[in-house]
Amino acid sequence: MRCNFFLAIFLIALQLPAQKKYPQDTFRPPLEIPLVLAGTFGELRSNHFHSGMDIKTQQREGLPVFAIGDGTVTRIKVSHWGYGKALYIAHPNGYTSVYAHLKKFGPEIEEYVKKAQYEKQSYEVEMFPDYGELKVTQGGTIAYSGNTGSSAGPHLHFEIRNSVNGKPTNPLLYGYEVRDATDPTLLGLYGYPLSEGALINQSADKIQLNYTRQSDGSYLADKVTAIGTIGFGINSFDRLDMAANKNGVYAIKQTVNGRVYSEFDFDSFSFGETRYINTLIDYAHFYDHRQKIQKCFKEPYNHLNIYESLYNDGKIKVEEGVSYNTELLISDVAGNTTKLIIPIDGKKQEEKISKIDKTTENFVIADKPNNFDLGAAKVYFPASTFYEDFFINLEKGSDTITIHDNSVAAHRNFTISFDPSKYSAEDRKQMFIAHLDSKSRSSYSKTYKRDGSFTTRTRTLGTYTLVKDSIAPEIKPKNFKEKQWLSNYSYLSLAISDDLSGIDTYSATLNGKWILMEYEPKTNTITYDFEDNISNETECELKVTVTDNVGNSTTFVGNFFRK
Repeated sequence: MRCNFFLAIFLIALQLPAQKKYPQDTFRPPLEIPLVLAGTFGELRSNHFHSGMDIKTQQREGLPVFAIGDGTVTRIKVSHWGYGKALYIAHPNGYTSVYAHLKKFGPEIEEYVKKAQYEKQSYEVEMFPDYGELKVTQGGTIAYSGNTGSSAGPHLHFEIRNSVNGKPTNPLLYGYEVRDATDPTLLGLYGYPLSEGALINQSADKIQLNYTRQSDGSYLADKVTAIGTIGFGINSFDRLDMAANKNGVYAIKQTVNGRVYSEFDFDSFSFGETRYINTLIDYAHFYDHRQKIQKCFKEPYNHLNIYESLYNDGKIKVEEGVSYNTELLISDVAGNTTKLIIPIDGKKQEEKISKIDKTTENFVIADKPNNFDLGAAKVYFPASTFYEDFFINLEKGSDTITIHDNSVAAHRNFTISFDPSKYSAEDRKQMFIAHLDSKSRSSYSKTYKRDGSFTTRTRTLGTYTLVKDSIAPEIKPKNFKEKQWLSNYSYLSLAISDDLSGIDTYSATLNGKWILMEYEPKTNTITYDFEDNISNETECELKVTVTDNVGNSTTFVGNFFRK
């Protein structure tokens, strides 16, 4: 059946070039309420671009979610993090819609998912139904909105993907009505000297530039004096009507003396390249100031395919005695545009602000593997862990090591290996590799114990050490007491927590039979729905076992009555 599905998608792909780029008035909205957005497509998130739009659900959960068109369910995923409960529907026109952070699925799909969860005895499941096994019709209720996974509040994360290549596309390009009459907002302008000897306003380092708003609503930067190859970056956001959220902008276009030097937009992108967001933004500035500057020039290690046009990679070669007029157009999907004009005079000048010397004893060559021995641990960076060569700060220690800081982005995982031999075998059972934040608070880094070594794979630079966790998790009932009658209850709820290494697994039985407990890490709560009807006995024994990441375990046993 799946072969037939992929054949159908391939045949649709052959027809797509003859169609409009994005079909209009084909898909209905996924919710009945007005579409007010908390997040837009392509928005700059941590290490990735936002792949859909976040629709506000009036701070509520449980709103009906509708299929935007006829189709068939091709994927269902339930996880504690990420998208939480998510549903994927393939449509006959070659697109797939995605609905995430759901509270629950529609009745038929919910039954399908529960069956798989009980068969696998796992809350987290991922399924790929056969093509046509779970058909949906446009406007049919497929789920209910929620707050599951890594959601920060009730909303519906909604995507439309190309079924052929899996790329997410901007849902606002499909004719959905979202009110937006507001121009994007400009928060900051920065200049970057890029070549040897280049200067901007006598600075060899990045420099913030001033600008003023003009009577026509555009912005004019103070005249810039420069020499050598330079580039610009901006900090901006877009705000839609009826919402205060600071959303991402849709497109940025840079022209120099009338010629397009760089232009990119967020029609679509590939999940495989999304981590290259860290080359589009000034990552070190983000680390220092929590502000995301988008570069209007393309770095040599930037492999994003979002660019519509590039000349000299968006870099401006400023010559002495020549004037340049740079114009930046910042746009949203609705066509609202903010214009910034930057006048440049090519002029030799005295350097007054030098680049900060970041030389250290150790140097990383990005396209080669790099090994470092830090005493307590060894660090291995595979080739292409980083985007560019740089001097790395490494601090050795008997128990703790420091690997630079998070001002540098790692594109892929590197390996840290600790030697725990000085600790007893009994202690090692309860130890793990921890990352320490700026306040020395530890967080568990997935630790593999083999061949007398503790190893973790991570993309996070910073300070690491070995930590012992000897305290077992806690389990407390939330909505019931021992020997209580629960005939009028619809669910059981318990709080589970662990103070150090974090929860690894949990399981529960009711009168000896495995039951599905839904875990919500944001509230440290597990919940059982009595509608599952696992036991019809009046006297019930509930047994819950929770294990942390180093193997400490706690079992709770409680009794209640129910008719």
